[in-house]
Amino acid sequence: MKITLSLILNILITIFGLIPLSFGQSPHLPLPEGAVMRLGKGWSTEIHYSPDGTRIAVGSNAGTWIYDVQTGEELKLLTAYVGAVWCVRFSPDGQSLASGSSDATVRLWNVETGELLHTLIGHSGIIYSVAFSPDGKTIASGSRDNIVRVWDTNTGEQLRMFIGHTEEINSVAFSPDGKTLASGSDDGTVRLWTLKSGTSDTSLTLFSPTNAPVNSVVFGPDGKTIASGGREMNISLWETNTGEPVRTFSNHTDWVRSVAFSPDGQMLASGSDDTTIRLWDSKTGKQFQLLKGHTANVENVVFSPDGKTIASEGLDGTIRLWDVKTGLQLRILAEHPDVVYSVVFSPDGKVLASGGKDNTVRLWDTVTGQQLHALIGHKNYVGTVAFSPDNLILVSGSDDNTIRLWDTQTGEQLQLLRGHTDWVNSVAFSPDGKMIASGSDDNMIRLWDAQTGKNLHMLFGHTDWVNSVAFSPDGKMIASGSDDNMIRLWDAQTGKNLHMLFGHTDWVNSVAFSPDGKMIASGSDDNTIRLWDTQTEEQLHLLTEHTAIVNSIAFNPDGRILASGSDDATIHLWHPQTGEHLHTFVGHTGRVHSVAFSPDGQTLASGSDNTIYLWEVFTDNPPHILTGHTSIVYTVSFSPNGKILASGSVDGTVLFWDIAALNKN
Repeated sequence: MKITLSLILNILITIFGLIPLSFGQSPHLPLPEGAVMRLGKGWSTEIHYSPDGTRIAVGSNAGTWIYDVQTGEELKLLTAYVGAVWCVRFSPDGQSLASGSSDATVRLWNVETGELLHTLIGHSGIIYSVAFSPDGKTIASGSRDNIVRVWDTNTGEQLRMFIGHTEEINSVAFSPDGKTLASGSDDGTVRLWTLKSGTSDTSLTLFSPTNAPVNSVVFGPDGKTIASGGREMNISLWETNTGEPVRTFSNHTDWVRSVAFSPDGQMLASGSDDTTIRLWDSKTGKQFQLLKGHTANVENVVFSPDGKTIASEGLDGTIRLWDVKTGLQLRILAEHPDVVYSVVFSPDGKVLASGGKDNTVRLWDTVTGQQLHALIGHKNYVGTVAFSPDNLILVSGSDDNTIRLWDTQTGEQLQLLRGHTDWVNSVAFSPDGKMIASGSDDNMIRLWDAQTGKNLHMLFGHTDWVNSVAFSPDGKMIASGSDDNMIRLWDAQTGKNLHMLFGHTDWVNSVAFSPDGKMIASGSDDNTIRLWDTQTEEQLHLLTEHTAIVNSIAFNPDGRILASGSDDATIHLWHPQTGEHLHTFVGHTGRVHSVAFSPDGQTLASGSDNTIYLWEVFTDNPPHILTGHTSIVYTVSFSPNGKILASGSVDGTVLFWDIAALNKN
């Protein structure tokens, strides 16, 4: 049953023994019904300065944020979308803002009031780029549908439709005199379209640098040149009238995502997948600044109107401001974390850890919602995190092949554990907190001393990626599941391989011990769940109701029920002792990525297609459906006392749901 936000806020919610006076989240970010807190603001897509340089607009999957440049304060969040905002532009007078979205619409907003002025409908694909004409009377939009459209800003009427590109359009730009429109596409071309008043006739010049996709196009302030950047790792400068190449800027070591001229045209800035921003003399082609700070792809660069500052937006989830003259980073203006792959509560329930695509581990206060620490050090995605039993240490595993240990109180990195030679997929603490197990794409499990960081054992045997590791409840055994279709049991003290469990015919994605440690459950790409006796190696039961990959399995607290979630969009309940199929939960419309039981075993949570479903395990009541994420829900986790459910999503946010209030109503 859904309940209203106002009702929730009027209930005295006691979370972890404390009554929060504030949930610590942005007052501009709306909460879905049933949610009490949102951690994060959604991953960012594009940035743009207001004409007076006092504000920056940030497109994100949560909507369009507007920030005060000096203070970093969130001024507004503009939301009216079904999907992410991919592009944003202020009008020349700064009074309006245009945004393009994955819902195939362009929207015009009043910047001061946040009022939606027009919704421009016509495209049939994601809008990747929007631009105002110099006089502000028209807007151009480029889309995944390969079409450029021009709109009247006053009426919202479509004025022009330019067809010619054969693949999606990544960038559009008006010439300074407003007579020409440029567009860059994945088809490897830059096209120039002549805008003639009173006619739909067009003429174009075709630039084809290397046939590599073009990510960004921009006119020089005098309109005589146009710069383009793309997947050939260079920036090309062209004469607008003739299409003749002027020069090439070469130093980036990966794709160029964004190019921008300084207001006086003397400089060109470029942002790249090599994580750097480079500043160039536009007349000579000489690089004179290299700006380093981002830890992932730099997606956007823009000059401030006075040309003294550059803003950059990266896949590391940060918006950074740089001093053009010195090349120094002035500050991080805002943080927009990317995809959240993993969330886990500390054993005492006071802290939540999240790991994701922005290479960062974040620790959050579960009462206030404030970010306690951003743990920066990993050089690639963080896919797995785990707390020590005493709450004091967090371990994280990353696609950078490393494991890092962090002090949860200070955020300090305690240990860097090197040894794996490929992605680390799973980490787990032993029940006594003295050891850590890690599984990797290098086909190996490693055991580490949690205090010293010493590698105690290397467990050889798997012949393909290790996806999952788990300690038995008594800490004496470790189970591992691998892409070699096998589960192995290991002695945690000696590292000796105790048992090899054969039966699966495809990758093993998940392994879990029963609460008494007598059984292991495994879920696989062969669409089955298998139950095994930990002492005899015997396969006890083969569970075959699923018709697609099994992603997640979980025992309820007393071990009498097993739940499984699958790509077939269903959740099944099983009796582990007999193998009996108990029930099928149907409702999701996409893959079920995660299932979790509440601590009392009465409720099962499942994460899937932008939604979380709460199922009453022992009744036939319909599920509570929690909506609020704007993309796939990868992970769900209950707090130790069962009062809060955390959900992490591809939308880059973590939502806290008040289970007690939901149950009460």
